[in-house]
Amino acid sequence: MSTLFDLLSKGGPVMIPMAGLSLVTVSCALERTLFWFQLLRREDRVAHDVLDAARYSLDEARAIAERNQTLPIGRFLLAPLKLRHPTPETFRLAMEAAGDQEFIQMRKGDKLLETVVALAPLLGLLGTVTGLISTFTNLNIGGGGSGADTSKAAAGIGEALIVTATGMVVAIIALAAFRVFVTLQAKQIDYFSQIGSELEVIYRHVWYESGHLNGDRSSVSPLADPVTSGHQ
Repeated sequence: MSTLFDLLSKGGPVMIPMAGLSLVTVSCALERTLFWFQLLRREDRVAHDVLDAARYSLDEARAIAERNQTLPIGRFLLAPLKLRHPTPETFRLAMEAAGDQEFIQMRKGDKLLETVVALAPLLGLLGTVTGLISTFTNLNIGGGGSGADTSKAAAGIGEALIVTATGMVVAIIALAAFRVFVTLQAKQIDYFSQIGSELEVIYRHVWYESGHLNGDRSSVSPLADPVTSGHQ
């Protein structure tokens, strides 16, 4: 550990903001990793439980979604289910509005990582320039420089190389994390669209078009498949 600190200290004053960017990047990556781990581990089960219950009882489907409001998929499915006798258009609009809010939360940290990707190499370049300035300042060209002058020049070059490499490493880590999270977000948009469409079809076919909403919305008979019985 002391070797690492010694190496960083040789990078010059630019290493201070670079260390800050490193901490921010790691913290953001860990927080988003925990978020996605918890989401992906449970959302598929919750979504299918809600869809299965919605075929027979909207109240039961709503209860399942309410118990899983800590997950984006739970809040997404709860938004239309908590409405009383909505039209299919209103049902869809409620899901779309809830989905937009959840996608905003999923993009949390993206701007920060993008900023690090852009800023870290620039700080590395700044460190390179300051290191080279220090190098040329300490060179005694034509004056028969001593070994001490040579050592100072080498230290300046080392400072330039260390901070440049650090900036590249930080930017690469931030970019890798950003691309992973963006890919997960794109998959979630497709997943939400699929689950939302299935729930909308169930609501429209089983409840709205069949007239069950005019009576008791709590349940329909499970003796026949609710999705196909309307075609018989």
